[in-house]
Amino acid sequence: MTLLLGPALRHVSDTTALIWVQTESAGVVEVLGCSAPTFEVQGYHFALVEVTGLEPDSVSEYQVRFEGATVWPLADPSFAKFPPSVIRTRGPASAHRLRAIFGSCRYPKTQVKKVEKKLKHDALDSYATRMRDLPIDKWPDALILLGDQLYADELPPDEVRRVAGRRRNRNGDRPPDEVVSFAEYERLYRHSWGDPEIRWLMSTVPTAMIFDDHDIRDDWNTSKVWRAQMADLDWWHDRIRAGLASYWVYQHLGNLSPDELADNEDYQQLLAVDGDTWPHLAEVADRADREVDSNKGVRFSYRWDLGRTRLIMIDSRNGRILDSGERMMIGEKEFRWVEAKAEENPETLNHLLLASSVPWLMPPAIGDLETLNEQAAERAGWRGKLGEKLRQAGDFEHWPAFYKSLVRLGEMIARIANHPDGPATISILSGDVHHSYAARAEVDGVSPDGSTVHQLVCSPVHNYVPLFVKPAFLLGWTKPAAAVTRWWVRRSGVQSPPVAWTNVCGPLFGNTIATVEVDGRNAEVFFEQPRKTEALQEAGRVPLNRAGG
Repeated sequence: MTLLLGPALRHVSDTTALIWVQTESAGVVEVLGCSAPTFEVQGYHFALVEVTGLEPDSVSEYQVRFEGATVWPLADPSFAKFPPSVIRTRGPASAHRLRAIFGSCRYPKTQVKKVEKKLKHDALDSYATRMRDLPIDKWPDALILLGDQLYADELPPDEVRRVAGRRRNRNGDRPPDEVVSFAEYERLYRHSWGDPEIRWLMSTVPTAMIFDDHDIRDDWNTSKVWRAQMADLDWWHDRIRAGLASYWVYQHLGNLSPDELADNEDYQQLLAVDGDTWPHLAEVADRADREVDSNKGVRFSYRWDLGRTRLIMIDSRNGRILDSGERMMIGEKEFRWVEAKAEENPETLNHLLLASSVPWLMPPAIGDLETLNEQAAERAGWRGKLGEKLRQAGDFEHWPAFYKSLVRLGEMIARIANHPDGPATISILSGDVHHSYAARAEVDGVSPDGSTVHQLVCSPVHNYVPLFVKPAFLLGWTKPAAAVTRWWVRRSGVQSPPVAWTNVCGPLFGNTIATVEVDGRNAEVFFEQPRKTEALQEAGRVPLNRAGG
């Protein structure tokens, strides 16, 4: 009996924890006296164990048992160098402290020297290597993965060979170098999450996740035209089904608290299925992709309370509204949910973290170009067609390319920042753009005594930076470029956004992991990179509180 993947420690509260696993066969999984049966998806087996009865502010070493046999820790020598996996709960003693690491865009390891030389050292691997020699109280309290955990459309060389072999034998109309089926996604998750450093790290640090485009396909949900182009491909319906269904199983379920799982009709229906749950998951995936009345049928945004720091994860990729109604980053119903959760009891918060896989605040000149492009691409005739081609070619798909949504998020941030007893800091965590930075924002209407606001971006964790990216983003941050594009925006009749921002750290290029560290009402962010060696070196640090505050 074998544990194929996991354990992954997911949502953790004062007294509960969720442990996710993938097993070789059907059976019962047990952790610290709590158990759950596996459920089946196309012959693959998974379980989500709710561990209860934990003490607040405690550390509990755990093992995983499957059908009575201990399957974690593994007997494999490559795991012997790591300490035992533990569950650390939060509670009154830790409510005012937090150490959360975050980043996005992690390409898996390969066995090809040429590829590895190009990718360089994995920042998350380096973090895990350092962490194993630290005392437990120095370990991070949360790992926030902001998208592109997989590259379903840019496969590692050995996966390309495997997929191409499947295509020669059957399904010849499908792309030879991209995954399409649930079985191919299953293999890719095992490849991406299976190396010892990542597997151990995820077994002992509560991990929050959201997808970005490469988890499905590059430029996913860029525009209505893009969706129509994909819908014309014979294999796309199978791809989006498999991608969303596998995301729901591998990533989304563990983001929810035990109470949310108990109230989640889709999860409860899945547990009631006797046998293969694929038909149910296919229906969930179809509903998640479909737009009805400017809303999506499944909400992937969620909230974690980390003591007196609140994390709101915003689904800014699948949640987009493009086919029906006006162009929106997330549907009306989901936006109201985000606003309600972010604005709930602000007096109880020291800090608010808003996480979106794509940045809210881009380099100013590039953000303005995205806003201008959105306006151009909506025109009729050749101008609109040209605008659409530029949108897809230039990856103009971040919050500035959904201008009304950018403004609405800024208005929500202003309301929270102006609350007299609200959080000291509001930070937007993002990835995607293959460079890292911290930008300090001045939001219209926020008083001098209000919360400080920052855009914090960490990307990539493990990937190469194309040659054109560095000069383009360096230029995008310059004041002359920003002055030209801002003049162009005003000339086009678009109002300036209700926020101004200044880069205070970066841009940093190369593999990076970022840390937000909280101590009471004080917070800071710092960025670390594995440079010539695997060891992490600090590349920049910024206090997030107002100067002198």
